[in-house]
Amino acid sequence: MNDHIHSEGSGEEHDHGALGDAEYAEFMELAAEEGFDIEEVEGAIEAAGHGPLPVLAVVGRPNVGKSTLVNRIIGRREAVVEDKPGVTRDRVTYEAEWAGRRFKVVDTGGWEQDVLGIDASVAAQAEYAIEAADAVVFVVDAKVGATDTDEAVVRLLRKAGKPVVLCANKVDGPSGEADAAYLWSLGLGEPYPVSALHGRGTGDMLDKVLEALPEAPAQTFGTAVGGPRRVALIGRPNVGKSSLLNKVAGEERVVVNELAGTTRDPVDELIELGGKTWKFVDTAGIRKRVHLQQGADYYASLRTAAAVEKAEVAVVLIDASESISVQDQRIVTMAVEAGRALVVAYNKWDTLDEERRYYLEREIETEFGQVAWAPRVNVSAQTGRHMEKLVPAIETALAGWETRVPTGRLNAFLGELVAAHPHPVRGGKQPRILFGTQAGTKPPRFVLFASGFIEAGYRRFIERRLREEFGFEGTPIHISVRVREKRGAKKK
Repeated sequence: MNDHIHSEGSGEEHDHGALGDAEYAEFMELAAEEGFDIEEVEGAIEAAGHGPLPVLAVVGRPNVGKSTLVNRIIGRREAVVEDKPGVTRDRVTYEAEWAGRRFKVVDTGGWEQDVLGIDASVAAQAEYAIEAADAVVFVVDAKVGATDTDEAVVRLLRKAGKPVVLCANKVDGPSGEADAAYLWSLGLGEPYPVSALHGRGTGDMLDKVLEALPEAPAQTFGTAVGGPRRVALIGRPNVGKSSLLNKVAGEERVVVNELAGTTRDPVDELIELGGKTWKFVDTAGIRKRVHLQQGADYYASLRTAAAVEKAEVAVVLIDASESISVQDQRIVTMAVEAGRALVVAYNKWDTLDEERRYYLEREIETEFGQVAWAPRVNVSAQTGRHMEKLVPAIETALAGWETRVPTGRLNAFLGELVAAHPHPVRGGKQPRILFGTQAGTKPPRFVLFASGFIEAGYRRFIERRLREEFGFEGTPIHISVRVREKRGAKKK
């Protein structure tokens, strides 16, 4: 029923998102007939068909202004900033845009320097972030100059081989530029003098960042035909991720301890399961609030974010014996926001009595209603119960993630939908969905073109009907709507 088309083909060749040349030409003709600006339509398809965004990591020692710089880059005050080192937040990844290009920023501002000793802490924090990144901004305090800790990070950056932009922060005026010039000695090329606090020099630095970032990130998955698919195991501490990995591997490969948070570094394991080889990433658990974490647990969050970025599908493990928590919901949201295929696995299922099962079902309805499309498996990492159901669930989610609906078929569906269930009349007008296309896969991304503003409730209705008609089990769907400008309407 569904057409599975891998985006390695036409999308990358023509800049038409997931549309081939003939389909694209036909679609643009339709857009012109409806009075849309052609450039605007091309831009909408390009924006929606981008695939995963390139990732920029911001690293440096404490109190050099990393979080202030992140706020400046993303254009809003989201990363918590305090005038003391080691202040952290709930999130480590943000979306940003500069000069019309979008990318993700990993803020590594949060860690406790007394956990491992300052040099080891900075190195660990930088290493974990660099792993997920396509390019790095290395922030140095120009007033202080290069320290031994900075030198240690430079060695790490050289070893990683990622493109680096050197940011000489706290240069508030021309007098500070001489201080910035001293940082040539780090051997990382030109230091960009910046005041993250006042915005001075950030434009030039970001221009350089765009040069360093790839247009699209290198896909670490799906490149080799038949290569192992990447599965990230994520969840709160002590839900049984390591036990599950050991069970699917059929041997003790990961340290299992009842003390929560035993796993610090993700362990990549090639595992034979269901007749196929999979690459499982066992990630450290995410604690309640990042800003309450000790340093090592903060790194665990960074590593989890990195693992999700590198994975194709996230298996979120939930402890079925406990109530679904806000943390569980946040972890599911992290996977959805990253645009990954999703499977929810309820562990310790064999320990539940009838009453707990009844209440768990109610909790799943209320707390996870927004991801009712995700395949669900009830397992026991301890006994191996229902492990055989894990692979079919992962395969179903990946198939949904890669599904593409041809434009003609999509528009026939939209036409029927709009005729049977028109958008409510608002202010004497009734906006209509005129036509649409699926601009990308992994996850499926749709652009709909309309005669007026489409309300959020109607968008959700369209998503629900798309799922009913075309499947998309186990994958988030992105829908963007472009409204026809008035001048376009006059052309008709």
